[in-house]
Amino acid sequence: MTTASIDLELNSLKDAVSMALEYANKLGTTAAEVAISKQQGLSVSTRLKEVETVEFNKDGALGITLFRNGCKGSSSTSDLSPEAIKLAVKAADDIARFTSSDPYNGLAEAELMATEFPDLDLYHPQHISAEELTELAARSEEAALNVDSRITNSDGASANAHTGIKVYGNSHGFLDGFSTSRYSLSCVVIGESDGNMQRDYDYTISRNFNELLSPEEVGKKASEKTLGRLDSRKVATTKLPILLAPDIATGLMGHLIGAISGSSLYRKSSFLLNSIDTQIFPDWFSIEEQPHLKGALASAIYDSEGVATQDRSIIKDGVLMTYLLTSYSARKLGLKNTGHAGGIYNWTLAHTGHTFDDLVKEMGTGIIVTEVMGQGVNAVTGDYSRGAAGFYVENGVILYPVEEFTIAGNLKDMFQNVVAVSSDRDMRSSIRTGGILLSEMKIAGN
Repeated sequence: MTTASIDLELNSLKDAVSMALEYANKLGTTAAEVAISKQQGLSVSTRLKEVETVEFNKDGALGITLFRNGCKGSSSTSDLSPEAIKLAVKAADDIARFTSSDPYNGLAEAELMATEFPDLDLYHPQHISAEELTELAARSEEAALNVDSRITNSDGASANAHTGIKVYGNSHGFLDGFSTSRYSLSCVVIGESDGNMQRDYDYTISRNFNELLSPEEVGKKASEKTLGRLDSRKVATTKLPILLAPDIATGLMGHLIGAISGSSLYRKSSFLLNSIDTQIFPDWFSIEEQPHLKGALASAIYDSEGVATQDRSIIKDGVLMTYLLTSYSARKLGLKNTGHAGGIYNWTLAHTGHTFDDLVKEMGTGIIVTEVMGQGVNAVTGDYSRGAAGFYVENGVILYPVEEFTIAGNLKDMFQNVVAVSSDRDMRSSIRTGGILLSEMKIAGN
């Protein structure tokens, strides 16, 4: 879409939000908030360079939430005609009249609303046809299949191009909207050696199509990762240092997010209750949140309640500095809203100056974990037990791939046992981290 057409679309959606808020006000509601999101995209998947699926999606809806003296009602409509919007508002109001009052319900405080709206470079429109996406996916498969004769099959490749528009407004007078884009390419291949088969994948993702890795790079990396897993062995039950690959390290930090999120805290279903100003990591460890990084995958000026986002220290010198709170959870806990309705924003972990290869050498004898599976994490106690695969390391040298073992511990101990973080960060998610070396974990194998 051109800049002019995007502006027209944004203005049209803002008009729809304003109309809903105006009608909610006429009904005598205490407060109201309205959000519209519209997305469109094209996805193509191939297998062995032949098209398997082509999917085009174009959808969107207006969602409205009304409050009446602590009572809350919500409804939505994909029809943005004035009549449909009025019906949706009326439906939400009817629901609010029959729900129980909750003193913690309501909009975020007016003084927390964003007032400045710099361009975060989140929208890079690129006209891409289904044929072009097919070519990208097929090229990644072709490159992957040409790496080594042991790569015997493809489990498919996928190329995607998506754009969206979001508009949010509430009865504080807040009204804003913005456009986003996201492009990705992935490839999965299968390798075989002496009857043993393994599968692995690689992918690239960016808001700017021109910043994606080439299909050849993605395919080659997918094959290299698959080849590395062939002829895997079992490992004996023991205790060893563990080096989490960067994409697995993001998952470890994901458990931290769950533990310090307001909903977990007020439900008392977190192993980090009452942990503000408590040292939960080594004293060199830190996590900074940077919501306003230009072009990043998890950047935002404001959260889904209109609250201005801001740079903040999540962990400083190993100490937990903040919880992640929405308006509701902040009121329940008697704390201040941190603007985290909708998630986190570009967490960056401090590194210790080592590359991932440095950490392999520093580990001495241990296991690199490149895959975890299963749901064996207890959010209340922090107990952690998951199936894993990776590589056995001895004297700082990778000897062979290993599989079908379990790593176990407690997240509190795992956080305290972080020895180092590598400098070669994975930038493909909202958590930007390198590999994480843990001093010891229980290994359940043969």
